[in-house]
Amino acid sequence: MKRSFFLLLFALQAVVVVSQIELKGKIVEQNTSQPLEFATVIILKVNSEEIVTGTTTNSKGEFSLALQPNTYDVKVEFIGFQPYIQKGISIQQNTTLPSIKLQESTEQLDDVEIVAEKSTTEYKLDKRVFNVGKDLLSKGGSATDILNNVPSVTVGIEGEISLRGNPNVRVLINGRPSVLTNNNGLEQISAETIEKIEVITNPSSKYDAEGTAGILNIILKKNKIGGLSSSLQLTTGHRANHGINYNANYKTEKFNVFSNFRYRYLNFLGDASLFRTNYENNTPTSFLDQTIFRDRKRKVFNLYVGSDYYFNEQNTSTFSYYYRRNTNENAVDFTFNFLDEFKNIDTVLTTSENYKEPQTANRIELNHVKTFAKKGQKLTLDFQYDFWNDDENEFVEQRNNNNITTLQSRDIESSKDFLFQTDLKLPLTEKTHLELGVKGEIRNIDSDYKVWDNEVLIDSLDNLLKYKERIYGAYIQYGNRKNKFQYLLGLRAEHSNTGSTDRKNQFRTDKSYTDLFPTVHLTYSFNQKTNVQLSYSRRIRRPRFWQLNPFGGIADRRNIRIGNPDLNPMYTHAFEIGFLKRWKGFTLNPSVYYQKTVQLFETLITSNGNGAIISKPINSGEENRVGAELAIQYSPFKWWRLSNEFNFYAFNQKGIYNFNDNAWYTRLNSNIRLSKFNIQTSFAYQGERNSGQTLSKSIYRADFGMSKDLFNDKASVTVNVQNIFDSLVQEQFIVGENYDIINSQKFSGRRFSVTFTYRFNRSKKDRDRLPD
Repeated sequence: MKRSFFLLLFALQAVVVVSQIELKGKIVEQNTSQPLEFATVIILKVNSEEIVTGTTTNSKGEFSLALQPNTYDVKVEFIGFQPYIQKGISIQQNTTLPSIKLQESTEQLDDVEIVAEKSTTEYKLDKRVFNVGKDLLSKGGSATDILNNVPSVTVGIEGEISLRGNPNVRVLINGRPSVLTNNNGLEQISAETIEKIEVITNPSSKYDAEGTAGILNIILKKNKIGGLSSSLQLTTGHRANHGINYNANYKTEKFNVFSNFRYRYLNFLGDASLFRTNYENNTPTSFLDQTIFRDRKRKVFNLYVGSDYYFNEQNTSTFSYYYRRNTNENAVDFTFNFLDEFKNIDTVLTTSENYKEPQTANRIELNHVKTFAKKGQKLTLDFQYDFWNDDENEFVEQRNNNNITTLQSRDIESSKDFLFQTDLKLPLTEKTHLELGVKGEIRNIDSDYKVWDNEVLIDSLDNLLKYKERIYGAYIQYGNRKNKFQYLLGLRAEHSNTGSTDRKNQFRTDKSYTDLFPTVHLTYSFNQKTNVQLSYSRRIRRPRFWQLNPFGGIADRRNIRIGNPDLNPMYTHAFEIGFLKRWKGFTLNPSVYYQKTVQLFETLITSNGNGAIISKPINSGEENRVGAELAIQYSPFKWWRLSNEFNFYAFNQKGIYNFNDNAWYTRLNSNIRLSKFNIQTSFAYQGERNSGQTLSKSIYRADFGMSKDLFNDKASVTVNVQNIFDSLVQEQFIVGENYDIINSQKFSGRRFSVTFTYRFNRSKKDRDRLPD
């Protein structure tokens, strides 16, 4: 039945196509002849504003349209460039237009040249694309700094990433999982190497089913210009933020060689306080007043080298190697004041913790892309090998009057990850296509953990955990576009096998499961500037290793985090409807979404017999989440762009904790861009939110960036102030059985930095792997 349906569908389309002809062309920049991706091509009736059809250009700047033989006006638009109009083109047969060259839009105001720039956010069928090449607030920073300005994304005070308030988000690099996203790796990726970030709230079946909140795909820059070019970037700041970043590229007709070297040193000072009340029969019996001071240092060395080889116009291979050496050093001072029921001091303890964690990470990557004579047909092959080592060392010294005790731990972790993936896009007709793909991930992690109490090895905490993960997936999806309606239907199958063993045979697990993940994306375009989209996907969130590892560290004997080797994945059904409307200088994008999650991850907080707080992840039931999001972009002038987002969601959890709550988040960005001088500001506010036993108070931040071009655009200097009002202080209230806790944490204060960039043999306008 299904086969007959598709045959009938193809036959009906063939009847339509027979009477149509094809119009093709290419859109490029006038000065550099570089192709312009996402330029809008609109076909109009002659001497009329009535739209016949339209499309956007691909990564090569090319477009193709099916038309009835007639005479038309052709209009091309691209934000930041002057519109192009050619009237009265007679198209009676298959026609290829000469390359259309767009000129950058400029105007004079008070003798100062004002230049518009490419839109920050672009909208596609199943994702939003955030272009970050000219983001001032992240200059000299990292991928985490960029994510702080991406619509729908929030980065918490400890670096945790959420999408629409949901932390269960999957982060990819160039469409694939990477060692760069582990162990706080996003802090180590230079902001200048990132071209764009794809925000995929409801992914199609082409993407991994992992990530119940959705996917963030970080796309690194690629070189598109010939010859030798490079750039040097120097950063300094207070509190210590010192770095050097050097990029170099050399491209010919047959190959392209690229490299990036980066060193960075950072220092963060923070403090925290905790006040705990213990109860018996609802009557306070004792108190703990705790203060914490942190001094964190981080040294980062990155090396990234690779080469693209162009066998011919249809075949390109890329080989790359990434190396990271990262050392974290933390010095933490604790003071514990134990109080009786009248809040008189019983005991005072002081503890000093010295923590050092050297990490090394490597990634070897091979990619091959083959295109075919048939337009749109493409095959990609990817192989990736990641291997990393992590050596966590903690030494804690506790003083009680003249009594000194010590606690020392060491956790040596290593991982070997192998990934293979192939994708094929196969056009069936002018408006239909089929996509197929397979993927495999093989991962092995070792964690060797030891603890010494007063230099005596604790036998119960001396163990070696071995964790394995095998995930294999395959997908198929079919896309069709008919007049104003287009759809994308997909199905992904994934088989997972995970398990752990240990030296003492205490944490042996073996889990195997196969799941199907259907996806549906429907879009109706009222015209080129107005459309509505409905989407559905089923998602999975597998436990991360730190959630499974039973050895979480006991640096603070009164606050202990442990993993749960028996934790199961959670599943989500995600529905979303969105509307997009564009006017001149104004874009409106509201959406409503619903997510139902089962086998939910929650943190169980308990107290042991010695009064310590134990945190452990568990599967605790289900959650229903309903939300609404509004994204707005407005350019009152060509030189000024404003963007605002507002997200509100309500949720209901049933399980160990049964409660209803809601939360909201908003962010306002302003970007003023003159020819030689730019100003960018950002303000974000996170409303109060509740999760299980923890109530988190509202928090806000404001950032400021200013940039000046020098030496005929050969150089620029950027001043960046983060957390202007020193407002990043997270206050929490935790309620447990016979106790409650008031907790306040400040991980970093106001930060100021200056970045100088010098570009060799290139222009600021060049689109390549180098900083803007």
